[in-house]
Amino acid sequence: MKKRIAFFDFDGTITTKDSLLEIIRYCCGKPRFYAGFALNLPFLLAYKAGIISNQAAKERILTHFFGRKSLAAFQEDCDRFALNEIPALLRPKALTEIEKLQEAGARVVIVSASAGNWIQAWCKQMNIEIIATRLQQENQLLTGKIDGKNCYGEEKVSRIKAAFDLSQYDEVYCYGDTKGDKPMLGLATFAFYKPFR
Repeated sequence: MKKRIAFFDFDGTITTKDSLLEIIRYCCGKPRFYAGFALNLPFLLAYKAGIISNQAAKERILTHFFGRKSLAAFQEDCDRFALNEIPALLRPKALTEIEKLQEAGARVVIVSASAGNWIQAWCKQMNIEIIATRLQQENQLLTGKIDGKNCYGEEKVSRIKAAFDLSQYDEVYCYGDTKGDKPMLGLATFAFYKPFR
């Protein structure tokens, strides 16, 4: 039997919306959500213009909404979000593909630039492994910073190679939907770009 492994980007590939935006809306409510993004608009425009990095823009948003929040309270919110809200965000074709791969004996791994905090409970329920951005904490409080590098672009490849010896697999499947997934798609024997739209 062939050994197979499949790597899926999360946001946009198997979901219809960005989970970072959705977790902020879920935890903070719509008024704080819109006020916070209006306040940080210059930084988001700077990212779009290529002036600041993806990581810098993300840390600005994370710090604004979650900086100094209790990690335990945040994780409780994330777990509820994962189990109650994520199912409504999923693309049915993506779920079908995941189930098909699992039935064929493939290991399925989410590789996400979003933080694992709000994805991991859903992954556990689905028997899916996860590689994701890690959030920095100090004294059991979120700092708003990312621990290490944002799991985006070439960092996805580095994290995959650190976790898995791909030479041990006969088939490597990769699924993504943005330029940040292109390096990961380069690892695949079977690559799929925006496959579930």
